[in-house]
Amino acid sequence: MADRTPQDGAGAQDGIRTFPFPVDLSVSGVGMQIGPMGTGRTWHADAPLDRVHRIDFHVVMLFHEGPVRHMIDFAEYEASAGDLLWIRPGQVHRFSHDTGYRGTVLTMQPGFLPRATVEATGLYRYDRPPLLRPDAPRLAALEHSLAQLEREYVDTTTLPLSLHTSVLRHSLTAFLLRLAHLAASSAEAAHEQAGTTFTRFRDAVEKDFATNHSVSAYADALGYSRRTLVRAVRAATGETPKGFIDKRVILEAKRLLAHTEMPIGRVGAAVGFPDAANFSKFFHQHTDTAPAQFRAELR
Repeated sequence: MADRTPQDGAGAQDGIRTFPFPVDLSVSGVGMQIGPMGTGRTWHADAPLDRVHRIDFHVVMLFHEGPVRHMIDFAEYEASAGDLLWIRPGQVHRFSHDTGYRGTVLTMQPGFLPRATVEATGLYRYDRPPLLRPDAPRLAALEHSLAQLEREYVDTTTLPLSLHTSVLRHSLTAFLLRLAHLAASSAEAAHEQAGTTFTRFRDAVEKDFATNHSVSAYADALGYSRRTLVRAVRAATGETPKGFIDKRVILEAKRLLAHTEMPIGRVGAAVGFPDAANFSKFFHQHTDTAPAQFRAELR
């Protein structure tokens, strides 16, 4: 089975407009692109990169200069030379006005890689940190692998298209396996892997956060005591279970406010607040701004 398009992709019921993979800009129309970063790059004529937007494909940026500030899911990351940013389908992000984006950018269309590769490389591990900082040996290996992939990408004359595409898939897999190993070695990933309790809680929250905000309800459903859940979540994230749930609810609310014209009341209902006043109070408590003000500042 092939890679999958995320549930919140183009045409999703939440009304968020998602810009698709620009197949027309890809060499030979294959499901990936690789090339230098620079000014004037865009995914779509209607997608200004310095405004928050969502894409339905994978992006990996390897920076040759820095620092560069980049927003992903409303968190700011500062990348320097030798750092990588890994943005996954469905995440909202925004390029800074700074023109210092220099390096190599790789984009991948969902469906380009087989499921075995998707699982092995953790393409949809949204819990993994977007910003990766390899040490010198790992950076050298990643740069070598990425350069080989770029050479294969532009070589459209020595192989028929079907074989050319197969070679690209293999070269891309080699690079992504290195990248996934780097992500798995990070402190955040190590905490997550060590905590089965937290992993189950995280997955349950991702599935039910729009309708369930109760720590006790999650503990009961997972078969843990509330105390056990508190210990596991705090060890993995430094947060309480309630803080973790609220953070996920706020993220989704921000996405809807930024990318849709849904009335504030409907946004609240979509994340589990049937009463618009309660939603506005909750949003203000966690962001120090009202939902309408947050939306206005992004327009």
